[in-house]
Amino acid sequence: MEKIKSSAQLITLPEIYLRLKELLADPDYTMAEVALLISHDPGLAARVLRIVNSPLNRRTAKIEKISYAVSLLGAQQVHDVVLCASVTETFDGIHSDVVNMKQFWQRSIYCAITARQLAIKCKVECERLFLLGLLADIGHLFMYLSISKQAQQAIVQAHEEQRPLYLIENEQLGFNYAEVGGMMMKEWSLPRSLQIPITYQTDPGKAKPFPLETGLLHIAILLVQADLGKGEFGEGVYVVNKNAWTATDLTLEDCLNARDIAAEQFKIVTESILG
Repeated sequence: MEKIKSSAQLITLPEIYLRLKELLADPDYTMAEVALLISHDPGLAARVLRIVNSPLNRRTAKIEKISYAVSLLGAQQVHDVVLCASVTETFDGIHSDVVNMKQFWQRSIYCAITARQLAIKCKVECERLFLLGLLADIGHLFMYLSISKQAQQAIVQAHEEQRPLYLIENEQLGFNYAEVGGMMMKEWSLPRSLQIPITYQTDPGKAKPFPLETGLLHIAILLVQADLGKGEFGEGVYVVNKNAWTATDLTLEDCLNARDIAAEQFKIVTESILG
């Protein structure tokens, strides 16, 4: 863990995110100032427009002005969009021999869409769950950068023994990817609403506060892992922690329906987020 911490401290989020964070911390900020900041980064501005015009948002007319797009999204979602873009940019240079970043972010987006759909079923704020799903596996990126051999050995062993990866990591390393991700959320001074669910996604009973959000993230991860791994959700390595069922009050049918909808939306959203 100390080796991961040392290397992780060298990784910082892009200046655009830090400036936005500082702006939003000012109680007198205006959305016009937010729009002006976004407009200074053409790539980010284009991404914001793609997201606000996504078919999932069902706009009747195309939005072309950043100022209007920002006002429609609101400060919280703009923050999350910029954070999402910043994180993907931060890890863009990881060598393909370590991890296929395109596949990594595709899995992450699938998880994000699934978490969002589960949140809709529970009638809770869904865009924050989208971000949680997107960042759920970020701890592995730090592990791939600093202890890639040990991280890959754990993956192989988990596959061979058909056991959850985080348990293998706990046994081999004394910690797991979720704890690493939570550590970096704290290192980057991100909100506790991100830190807690990321840290306790594998053991949602320990999430206090944010038990509902953590439970939804836990279920979303297992739904995606089961689908991509061709397994049965709710069985074997994809069994759901009982605390997640209690916190969310979802049924097996609810979860599978949410995954079906998420699978249909996946292709649409992939281009909007990573385009």
